[in-house]
Amino acid sequence: MSYPPDSSRTDDGFPVIRTIGLVIVALVMIWLALTVRLPGMDALRDRIDDFGFWSWAVFILVYAGVALTPIPVTVMALAGGLLFGVTIGSVLSVIGAMLGSLAGYAIARGLGRETVLQLLGSRRKTLEERLEDAGFEAVFTLRVLPGMPYWPINYAAGALGVPFQVFAVASLVASIPGQVSLVAIGAFLGQPTVAMGAVVAIAWVVVIVMTIWAWRSWKGTARVPLPGSSDGD
Repeated sequence: MSYPPDSSRTDDGFPVIRTIGLVIVALVMIWLALTVRLPGMDALRDRIDDFGFWSWAVFILVYAGVALTPIPVTVMALAGGLLFGVTIGSVLSVIGAMLGSLAGYAIARGLGRETVLQLLGSRRKTLEERLEDAGFEAVFTLRVLPGMPYWPINYAAGALGVPFQVFAVASLVASIPGQVSLVAIGAFLGQPTVAMGAVVAIAWVVVIVMTIWAWRSWKGTARVPLPGSSDGD
């Protein structure tokens, strides 16, 4: 017996469900981007510090939540430096950023390619060109690039089928220099010493060097490829 085609389903999966998911996620993103503002660094530090021993866990969870949205994560990293210092603040910031990144990747895998690409809006074309059939170098370069938001890379990587291991490893390694550089600034604001200023300067030199190295490795012009890249296997 033949049945009429189900208008709510096609070979691509469940477009109605995915469209509803898109609308919900898009509305939440828009609302967060337009209405929600993180408090200043001092206020944020005080609020997290109120949790006492558990302030580190609260910081990680808040950071991960922010990394899922278009809200810039810079304030979180700076607050991490003020609260915990360079070493611990960097570790906690990297953990929070990675949890948010992996969650965004997983959400994108669930929503599907077209749904997420629509959500990315004006960033769609650029990220589609950069991450379509992308490898370690592409993800690493976009992640380490100063000023590049985390959330569109996370969602685009999941939607465009970047392998999980490639995304996770490249994101982890590339996140470290940027997070340390921002956390170091926060620590310097709390303790403006010459030594702390030197840490900030060194951290940013590392970010710039890693960005250039990653870009050249991605384009195949680096003398030494990035560790973990296909050329470096």
